[in-house]
Amino acid sequence: MSKQVEWAQQLAALAKTGLHYAQNDYDAGRYRAQLDIAAQMLADAAHADVAEVALLLAADDGYITPKVDVRGAVFRDDKILLVREAADGLWTLPGGWADVGDAPSQAVEREIREESGYEAKAVKLLALEDRRRRHPSLIYAVYKVAFLCELIGGAAQTSSETTAVGWFGEDEIPPLSLGRVTTGQIRRWFQHYRQPGLPSEFD
Repeated sequence: MSKQVEWAQQLAALAKTGLHYAQNDYDAGRYRAQLDIAAQMLADAAHADVAEVALLLAADDGYITPKVDVRGAVFRDDKILLVREAADGLWTLPGGWADVGDAPSQAVEREIREESGYEAKAVKLLALEDRRRRHPSLIYAVYKVAFLCELIGGAAQTSSETTAVGWFGEDEIPPLSLGRVTTGQIRRWFQHYRQPGLPSEFD
């Protein structure tokens, strides 16, 4: 992540939190001006439309905290389950944004079922990571939560978000959607699968 994006994210979060607590129009006006600057910085870094970025920032109200992205590592016969994203044609672990009302394990189990057709049960927290440390920049700050999941049923089935479902050995990994998962992460999940006693990872 570039320093510009990191600073812009922090500035936007401070401005949104300030707006949430502002007690007069003068303070609110200053925070809105800060939010406009953050939107311009993010749009410039992402080569995006400033108005669209401003709308995205405006939609996130209250005290600003990171969003949560869950991913499930499911294994069968020493191979990992991957799905091909309709959005970019690249492969990833099944997963996505956690929904309000879902426990983290419920969120990842639902995403696996919806995106791959398989039923799985979350059995171990693999990692809780700050997305910006390993992935391309986003407008939002994101925590990525990876689970080791046990296959319990179902069959391969695509969805509106996926165009293929497959099982891959560690040396067979297809081109990855790097905003969602990296080769290094998949290799680490293979290690956890083979050595269940490894501790969960964080940061």
